[in-house]
Amino acid sequence: MGYKLTDTHAHLYLKAFRNDIDEVIVRAVGRGVKRIFLPNLDSSSVEDMLRICEKYKGICFPMIGLHPTSVKENYLDELTGIENELDNDKYIAIGETGIDLYWDQTYLEEQRIAFRTQLTWAKGSDLPVVIHARDSFDEIFEVMDQEHTPDLKGVFHSFTGNAEQAEKILSYGFYIGINGIVTFKNSGLEKIVKEIPLEKLLLETDAPFLAPTPFRGRRNESAYV
Repeated sequence: MGYKLTDTHAHLYLKAFRNDIDEVIVRAVGRGVKRIFLPNLDSSSVEDMLRICEKYKGICFPMIGLHPTSVKENYLDELTGIENELDNDKYIAIGETGIDLYWDQTYLEEQRIAFRTQLTWAKGSDLPVVIHARDSFDEIFEVMDQEHTPDLKGVFHSFTGNAEQAEKILSYGFYIGINGIVTFKNSGLEKIVKEIPLEKLLLETDAPFLAPTPFRGRRNESAYV
């Protein structure tokens, strides 16, 4: 193919890919996907993520961060361990981080603290930040309004918001990540995407989740970007 694609968000280190990761990479490259960015979840995923990135060096690139759904009672220990990884210059971004109120609201305050902490890391390390926002735009915007500076950059991944929320994200100078949700019937996202400047859109899969139509309900993979 005469073009190059980047899957800016894929969890290829998860067990869903354990038996056929080689074939997954081959299919992706065959479809023009030349780079795949891997977001971290927590301390338990770092080793597997780095192993995949080492095996497919030059194709897969790692991020480092604490996912909001991994923020529990031990979140300070998790943050300490992940912060130690920042001494390694192999990471391309901080993430994924953010706030998720879809699955559990028990640790909302801890999620806020963890999110704010990782925004500080992003500014201090001059790395972009990858933000996860699920049922939490108001909470995330509150933190961003306090923490945003001109040197903070990044993307709101897996965007599912409305036009006003997209405009707010753009006001920070951030990118907007679009995946298979845009193909879902009645998502309404295709109308929002038309109003977003093309240069501010990033493509992603969020594999193995959110496979686009006509693969919805199956395992997602980077070839579908």
